[in-house]
Amino acid sequence: MRYRLEVRLAAGDVGRRVVIRWRRPAGNDGDETADVLGVLEAADAVSFSVRKASGELVTIPRDRVLAGKTVPAVPQRKHRGAGSGAGAGGNHPGRSG
Repeated sequence: MRYRLEVRLAAGDVGRRVVIRWRRPAGNDGDETADVLGVLEAADAVSFSVRKASGELVTIPRDRVLAGKTVPAVPQRKHRGAGSGAGAGGNHPGRSG
């Protein structure tokens, strides 16, 4: 099965969570394929800027982008109360204390 890579991002997607697959420069004058996941902070005719969860801002030249799309927001974790559920209260196998 063949997949067609498409860039489905535009300036209207700024502020949304995206994933971009691109050709990033690697050693020995070559390229490697990499994915960047984060919030699109800027998009213009020249580049995309994506803020990763780590806080790092990655600017990707448009001519190196292979594919890009919006993705759903990070799912919210459900927090359990201190006394409910398995693992509550610090009773973890292999831990003392």
